[in-house]
Amino acid sequence: MHSRNATSRLARLALTAGLTIFAGALVTLPAAAAEAAVSTERATSAKPLTARLLDRAQLRTRPGGRIVTTLDTLTEYGSPRVLSVVARRGRWLGVLSESMPNGRAGWIPAAAAELRRPRYGLELDRSERLLTVRRDGRVTRRIRVAVGKASTATPVGLYAVTDVLRIAGGSAAYGCCALPITGHAPNVPPDRNRLGIHGTSAEGTIGSAASAGCMRGRSADMRWLVGRIPAGTPLRIRA
Repeated sequence: MHSRNATSRLARLALTAGLTIFAGALVTLPAAAAEAAVSTERATSAKPLTARLLDRAQLRTRPGGRIVTTLDTLTEYGSPRVLSVVARRGRWLGVLSESMPNGRAGWIPAAAAELRRPRYGLELDRSERLLTVRRDGRVTRRIRVAVGKASTATPVGLYAVTDVLRIAGGSAAYGCCALPITGHAPNVPPDRNRLGIHGTSAEGTIGSAASAGCMRGRSADMRWLVGRIPAGTPLRIRA
């Protein structure tokens, strides 16, 4: 997994303070689910997959449907774009992307990507403020985090890590490192609502509901995470 220093880009993307990790699995939609966009919460669990983009690909609302955007092979942070696959239909892959609303998958041509099986999965128990990390299905670490306060609660659902960022010199808002995810915070302006798992200078808030939707972790835990968790890792957030 490629990572890079991105303090200025983090400020521009404005990840809200917090920490999140996703322990979702590959989900395959029932045959009857053929609506314009897949609801990730109605999919059934299966073995997870990730898709690393080999070529630019149009992200669509459904197979052959309306184009939402064109995905480059690199993210805006310069990382290789690796997407979590949540559905398959013929020549199409249903994937999680920050360009889609929470709870909806977009579709890309399968030929544009290389499929792999991720070894890690993440799950956040929002009420317990506890992030569980699994490797090959086995729990390897549990991490106490801060989550969104009541007015900007961390949204439940299925998401995925998009980048692994180490921040040169650290930052007051994001600490040493950050894992941006595909989700968006509620009740936050669109230009500042991207969610992530990141460090913080306010470690006293960890274990409480204190952020604008993101998940905050201690520096030691965040360094452990960015050393292991790759882009495309699924994250499920439960109430």
